[in-house]
Amino acid sequence: MLSIIQAAGWPIWPIIFASIVAVAIIGERLWNLRSSKVCPRDLLPKVLHEHRRGGISADMMSRLQEHSPLGRILVAGLRNIDSSREIMKESIEEAGREVAHGLDRYLTTLGTIASLSPLMGLFGTLVGMIEIFGSNSPTGNNPAQLAHGISIALYNAAFGILVAIPSMIFYRHFRAKVDALVLEMELQALKLVEVVHGERKI
Repeated sequence: MLSIIQAAGWPIWPIIFASIVAVAIIGERLWNLRSSKVCPRDLLPKVLHEHRRGGISADMMSRLQEHSPLGRILVAGLRNIDSSREIMKESIEEAGREVAHGLDRYLTTLGTIASLSPLMGLFGTLVGMIEIFGSNSPTGNNPAQLAHGISIALYNAAFGILVAIPSMIFYRHFRAKVDALVLEMELQALKLVEVVHGERKI
């Protein structure tokens, strides 16, 4: 591997750095965008059960706030449980926007890496082409310099694409995952509002 990096020349280092950042973001998002962590399905039934038993205590609201993103949205509604349906919904929507922004964390960076990696590979290819042309001289070609220029051009192009493809795949996957989680949390919060205001039983 070290010999490949040496053959690819200095333009490979930005691509390697981008690949490390991409892997870190992918791992972090895979862990933190789990449905069980963001929007646990058993949370709303527990909250409604406590509400029917005699109300939500301040201690439970505090634990709910720290429990999950869905918990933070539900707390925003529960704090306005004595207000009108519209006020309760507005507070939930405000908390939902904040939570949705948090779920998008690092995705812009991952999308940027997916877009820029082929360009960094192209830049390395151009550096390699310059090296190739530099191998020509009036006295003839320098075979070592010519081979080095070719390796720079090919390795950088390949590595740029190699980093871009999984980055783009995971970027699109996480975008779809966030949209699905936000929709699920909206439905759960709407159910809370309707149950609290007596518009549905569960």
